[in-house]
Parts: sequence; structure tokens; C-alpha cells
Amino acid sequence: MFPTECLHRLGRQLGQEGLDAFLTAAQQPRAVALRINTLKTDAPPPLPQLELTPVPWAGHGYYYRPDARPGLSPYHDAGLYYLQEASAMAPAGLLDVRPGMRVLDLCAAPGGKSSQLAALMDGQGLLVSNEIESKRAVILGRNLERMGAANALVLNEHPRRLAQRFPGFFHRILVDAPCSGEGMFRKEEAAAVHWSQETVEMCARRQKEILSSAAEMLAPGGRLVYSTCTFAPEENEGAIADFIRSHPDFSILPVDAPWFSPGRPDWVPQPVPGLEHTLRLWPHLLRGEGHFAAVLVRQGDEAEAYCPTEPALPKPVELTRFCQEAGVSLPEGSLLTFGRSLWLAPPQLPALKGLKVVRPGLELGQLLKNRFEPAHALALWLRQSGSMADFSWDSPEIAAYLSGGTIQGPQTGWTLIQVDGLSLGWAKGSGGTLKNHFPKGLRRMG
Repeated sequence: MFPTECLHRLGRQLGQEGLDAFLTAAQQPRAVALRINTLKTDAPPPLPQLELTPVPWAGHGYYYRPDARPGLSPYHDAGLYYLQEASAMAPAGLLDVRPGMRVLDLCAAPGGKSSQLAALMDGQGLLVSNEIESKRAVILGRNLERMGAANALVLNEHPRRLAQRFPGFFHRILVDAPCSGEGMFRKEEAAAVHWSQETVEMCARRQKEILSSAAEMLAPGGRLVYSTCTFAPEENEGAIADFIRSHPDFSILPVDAPWFSPGRPDWVPQPVPGLEHTLRLWPHLLRGEGHFAAVLVRQGDEAEAYCPTEPALPKPVELTRFCQEAGVSLPEGSLLTFGRSLWLAPPQLPALKGLKVVRPGLELGQLLKNRFEPAHALALWLRQSGSMADFSWDSPEIAAYLSGGTIQGPQTGWTLIQVDGLSLGWAKGSGGTLKNHFPKGLRRMG
């Protein structure tokens, strides 16, 4: 499972006894976990079939029974939870995000950490979720849509370009950096196949560039969390030491995290003060995969950075009519058109000209001839509407709806289909039938 050169280094790091414990843990089935999405519900339906037990360091994070397969449940389609490895829940929790902040997730795909940040923000403030690879940026956008994150701007940009655009703009920044992936070897064998010492060194150089761009965007007094899923000191303590030496206005913040092991200044050639306050997550010492995290703060008093905002559109009469007829209340924000759709942008949305935008907020729907057709994203954000049809998770109606079939119901007009109180999508009722509007690309086969 582990390349020989990597094993030799781990032996030097851990000693023989530690390496034996590490390798024993690596042979065990990995723990699987999920995180309940508080944007969707204050009281999630009972999930006894999953046998949930809490992840100690993650609020609303739970381990589940390995053979339970919660990704096949209608609750997953409704965004009740995000399937997320337990150690991967740690970095977002260390960021100390609060509602109303401007937050950047710089390397955000596929969206687990961004959706965790969105929940912590409770729909208030601005979350910018960026991914440099275009295909992964689309996946990121879809996951944030499923989780009902209305205040997220999803971008497909290089960190350097963002640094030029948003100097000192963000109160919090998460850099979950691309890395050599040593902590994921048990989960993804392909990561071990492609590993080399040259890859470690290449990743360390790239991480240095990403961190430098992130530093330019953090407001004075702000907090930055850097994380990886590797054990390599060059990408962990070494990356932080290099960063602190070149950015003297940053320091490492000690945090109370008794579940994790301290960083190791003795594993890098030129350690800096505070490096022992970084965090290592070892798979033989906790129920999770390998991770590293460092909490950094920038000196200075918090100050509001100016950034031009996107101009708002007047509310179209078709949208007003739809909201009245469907009993829909929209969150705070400004309207804009993007592609063929009408969107509701977060109140602090910056001007978008020149940016590669994937999603500029909450997609509301399309303005068609004398009418408005709501988007699936709007259904996933809503908790209620004037017309709803609620079914249990194991009902034939939900199975039919997810596969594209029609279901029976007395509702008329645009109707919110729900599974045990969780919004799942739209149907349009007429004559005792609810015509299916669940997106074709998401429907289940068979």
C-alpha cells in the first residue's frame, strides 16, 4: 500500500513501535462518516439504520455503519447530510467562522469543507468557493446547490488572479492545499501508485505559491487555516515555516484540540517559533485518515476592505407573481441574470466582470414568456412553500419521484416535494397528478 521510500521516511518519523501501530491501523477498514447539514433542518429525522456515533472534533459529524450506504437514500438527494471523511471535517472547524463574515475556500472542490463553512455561516455573509480545475468546479457548484448554500459564489480561478482582485478582503480563508495525498493511501490506492519524492517537492512548491496568494487576500486580524492530507514534513511543518519566514505579519495560533497530535518542528531543517502548535492527525491515533492543519493569524486590527459590488436588477413581475402564488419567501440579496437564469446574489457579492463564475449565488429559475419557472436549486434551499407534498423516505411516491415518474396528489400549481420534511424538488400539480420536475440528470435508473 505504501511506497518503499515513503515507508522509510515514516519509520524515521514514528520509530519502529509507532510505525508498527501505523501499519496495523492501515490494514483495518477505514471509518466512514457524514455531517448533518444544519442549513436544511434544526431537527433531522431519526436515522437508526445508520447507527450514528459522534465525531469528537466536528459538530454535527457522525461515524456511520460501514455497510449502511447512506448515499443511496433520498435524504442524500435532499441534502440532509454530506458524506465526508472524519479527519477532513477538522480544518473548517478550526477556522472560527461566524455568520456575516466574508469567507474564502481557496481550493474547494468537491465541496465538503465549503458546505461545512456554509452551515457555520447560517446563510449570512459571503462564501467564495474557488476551484482551479473547471470540471471539479462544476462538481463543487452542484454539491453546494444540493446542500442549500444560498450565499456561495463559486469561482473557477487561479489563486494569483484572485489575490489581485481581492486584496485584504476576507475575514477567514481556508487553504486545503493540493498535496501528495499520503494520508489518503488507504482510501485511494491510486494516490500511492502516483506518489514519489519528486511529487512531494513539487506539491511543496505549489503550496508555497497558493499560501502566498491567500495571505494577500486576508484582512488584518483575520484567520487562515492551512491543511493537507499528507504526512510529508516538506508539505506540512516545512510549508508553514517557509511561509512564516516570508510573511512576518503572520503567526501560528495555538488551539485547543486534544484529539490531535502536535506538529514536529524537529522534522524540518529551519523551524520557526510556534511550529509545535500545528496539528497532525494520525490514523493510528484517531478514527480518521491522515491530515495536517495549521491555524495562522494576521497581525493588525480588522478593517473593512472596499470592493465594488455587482449592480442589482429590479424584481421582475413574473418572479413576484410566482412567489405570491407558490407562497415562497426569498432570502436577502440582489437579483442578477447569469446564463439563462435569474439568480439571487448574496448582499456582499463583489463585481463579477472578468471572473470565471460557475455559480453567483442561489439560482431562482428562468423567465419565460409571461411566466417564471423555478430552478431545482430554489427547491433545495426552501424549507417550505404554499403548496407541499410530503412523503416518507421509503414510500413508493418518493421512489417514483426520484426516477422521474408522476405521483398522485391534490395540490395545484408549483408544489414542493418533500421527504420527511426535507425539500427534494418541484412538481406541478393539476387534476390530481403531480407532474415531475426533478432534473433528468439526477434521476435514478430502474
